[in-house]
Parts: sequence; structure tokens; C-alpha cells
Amino acid sequence: MTTKIEQSVKNKTIAMIIPCYNEELTVARVITDTKKYLPEANIYVIDNNSTDNTAKIAKENGAEIIFEPRPGKGFAVQRAMERLDYDVYGMVDGDDTYSLETIKDLVRPVMDGHYDMIIGSRLAIFENDSFRQFHVLGNRLVRGLINRLFRCKLTDIMSGYRIYNKEIAKKLPVVSKGFEVETEMTISLLSYGFRLKEIDICYKSRMKGSFSKLNTFKDGFKVLWTIFNLFKNNRPLTFFGTLALGFFFFSLIFGMVVVVDYFDDLFVEHVPLAILSTSLFLCGLLFFLVGVTLHSIVEKHNQVMCVLKKI
Repeated sequence: MTTKIEQSVKNKTIAMIIPCYNEELTVARVITDTKKYLPEANIYVIDNNSTDNTAKIAKENGAEIIFEPRPGKGFAVQRAMERLDYDVYGMVDGDDTYSLETIKDLVRPVMDGHYDMIIGSRLAIFENDSFRQFHVLGNRLVRGLINRLFRCKLTDIMSGYRIYNKEIAKKLPVVSKGFEVETEMTISLLSYGFRLKEIDICYKSRMKGSFSKLNTFKDGFKVLWTIFNLFKNNRPLTFFGTLALGFFFFSLIFGMVVVVDYFDDLFVEHVPLAILSTSLFLCGLLFFLVGVTLHSIVEKHNQVMCVLKKI
């Protein structure tokens, strides 16, 4: 008797995308596990200009190779979305740190149409030494910022293990160049109202001799900058409104000095403070108006996205 997931897979096509840069030690294992636990998937290794035998080993193990010469995981993901046309897409790193044993549990909700994306959350089940200390702190910082700014309760914003549908692959804009691509995808999904869910998976330690390509501080800064830009672009009224309140507050503080000075002797002695207070008020008003205008534009854009989702 076939299971529900097996019946769904018969009617829908699925691609497994494996972005790789110099993963010759681990890519074969990732491909083998994909074939074992999700044999229905067509496997694509996105070779991000590797200098080792990653592409050769991947091809020998039955994966199709897509070359992306521009360095950066974001470019690799963009290339895959442009080139491939499937009903469902899986994405997992080529470093063999994500266990694929339960991959069908992640595929099922997307196949059945209940969710647009499933994220494999690493923070509940993981092996010793699977995380670097600064990576854990960075993940907590990013998670806290996004949960507060976008009013959600996600646990693993930066997971590279995801299952998503064709609608996301073809309609979700991805412009990030590097490891910040997962953060961008998550925020965009939240902003456009896509259905998102996390499922706990096992996160494994790296194989001996395999090294992370993630630079803690450089890539961490890029992730924070991505959050800043996406928050500004998707929540302009909150962003510019907060700036406006700050300018109004300092305008009031300096203005009170001028007003008190005036009522004391009906003469303004602190002219520079009066000019500063007025300038701050005008800047605050400008930021508020910019926020209102951009908010209207974003609302219209979101309405268009909702219409496109139904097409």
C-alpha cells in the first residue's frame, strides 16, 4: 500500500539542490543519502566555481552539475531557480551536516500544499561540536531581531536545509550574493505572507578535514545588513516612523529651552537652539512623510504579490 507522500510524489516532480564550494570530501555522501531517503528527487549540484574535485565526484555519483562562476551561495541559489522547473524544490548544503533521514517529513507538507516552505531547524537536535560558539551567538542575535521586527517565533533563521514549492522558486526575489541568502528568503516569506513552518532535524558535526566556508564576522555583518535593508524596505512606516519620533523628541527637548527662554523675557536669546529645534522638527516630519509614502507603495506591492500568488 502506497503512503500519502508516495502518492503525492507520483503526481509532482521534485529537485534536490546542493550548492557546493570545495566539498569533495562530503558531496558524495549527501548525494547518496538523498537517493536513499528521497529516491524520487532529481539531484543537482550547483558547483560554485570549486577548485577541487567536487563537480567530478558529484557527477560520478549520479548528480547533474550546474556551474555558477560567480562566487557566493546566493548566486548558486539564483542559478538553480533560474535553470530548473519543478513542482517542489529541496535545498541542502553539500557539507553533510544536515541529516536527511527524515526528509520526507519535510517534503510532505509542501507536497500536500499545506505550506509554501519547510525549514529544517538545527537547534533542537545536534551533535557535539556541530556549532561554533560565535555561530550560536550570531544565530540567536539574528533570530531575536527577526522575531521582534517581524512578529514571528522562528528558531533557526539561517538554516540551509529547506523544502519549498514552485511558487517561491519562480516568484520570490533573491538578490543576496552570499550566505545571507537564507535570511533574505525567510524575511521575504514573512513579508509576503507565505506559509512557513519549521521541523526539527538532526545537525551533524563536520567530517574531519572539511571546513566551513562561513566567515563569522564578515558574513555575520552581511546578514545584519540584509536584515536592516529588508526591514527598511518591507516595514518603511515603522522604520522611518521611528526615526521621525527620534527627531521629534530632540526637537521638543531643544524647543522647550527656547520656549522657556522666550516666556522669561519675551526674547529668544538662544537663536541657534531655535534653529536646531526647527530643523530637527522638519527632518522628523520629512521622515514621517517618507514612511507614509513608502508604506502605501509597499502595501500596493503586497497586493500585487497576493494576486500573483493566485495566478
